[in-house]
Amino acid sequence: MYKLLVRPLFFFLDPETSHHLALKGFSILLNIPILGWLIKAFFSFEDDRLKVSKMGITFPNPVGLAAGFDKDGKYIEVLDALGFGFIEVGTVTPLPQSGNPKPRLFRLKQDEAIINRMGFNNAGVDALVERLTRLDRTKISAVIGGNIGKNKVTPNEEAHLDYVKCIEKLHPLVDYFVVNVSSPNTPGLRALQDRESLMKILGSIQDTDIQKKNPKPILLKIAPDLTQEAVSEICSLLNELGIEGMITTNTTISRSGLKTSHEKITAIGNGGLSGQPVFESSNAILHQVKNELDQSMTLIGVGGIHDEYSAKTKFSSGADLIQVYTGFIYEGPGLIKRLKKAVVG
Repeated sequence: MYKLLVRPLFFFLDPETSHHLALKGFSILLNIPILGWLIKAFFSFEDDRLKVSKMGITFPNPVGLAAGFDKDGKYIEVLDALGFGFIEVGTVTPLPQSGNPKPRLFRLKQDEAIINRMGFNNAGVDALVERLTRLDRTKISAVIGGNIGKNKVTPNEEAHLDYVKCIEKLHPLVDYFVVNVSSPNTPGLRALQDRESLMKILGSIQDTDIQKKNPKPILLKIAPDLTQEAVSEICSLLNELGIEGMITTNTTISRSGLKTSHEKITAIGNGGLSGQPVFESSNAILHQVKNELDQSMTLIGVGGIHDEYSAKTKFSSGADLIQVYTGFIYEGPGLIKRLKKAVVG
């Protein structure tokens, strides 16, 4: 029904507009007593075999929502009702920022892909703190992660200060943190993936985290466009620092192998590509880091998951947990239940 009726309607609209309308509409439906119960029952699939214990956290199931879908944590109740095992809010920055000019989100329907150049648009960490403080966690089964970044105006040499500010404010409110230095849409951000910059950022975060009463796991999210040598260097650093895990991967700047016409791709311009075209490159990096990271570390596989086969491939490539984003948009909310059934099937 989603592909036949709902998706064509939303795909008729601008991608950013349809994204917000879909979430707001579903939120309204969920708050209608009987209808809300029926929706939750329809998407529910619980099984003790789905539980995953990693980083000192018990995830109700291994299927999560990647960062960027709910940047400001406005729809956690809605997303929890759809059955996600964990929801990653953000990327959030210390100060609010509007992001890049619109249009900045584009569908590549032939490739079941998306190009975005959002640019860390978010209401800032204080707004997220206020929203998470109001959230009744007793009614939420999903684990909540906080994906953190730096403001565009912050020089790279001061980037560590932005990450620490986010850690300080969000620490009591999220279950784990993800350090985002791999988005292609903030100028110079990916340069922070070199060893010296990562050492400064991750070291500062660890120093802040360890001073807290209940330290939180820290993960690093990397790009799929890194060389094998660069990935090896990052793995070596994470092993040295004892970081809890890694997310592989963010969006790609590559445009190779697309079915969409060259003319359309050129007209769209810059941005990070997500969806099915990034599946193989993200899997290659996942497989590499599985072999090079300490085996106690947690790996979250993301990129191109759109069906049961692609999810199982992530797990067989080394993922402990998986995240969806673009596949969720193309396949609809029923995808989450299907993936959970595949895990235990």
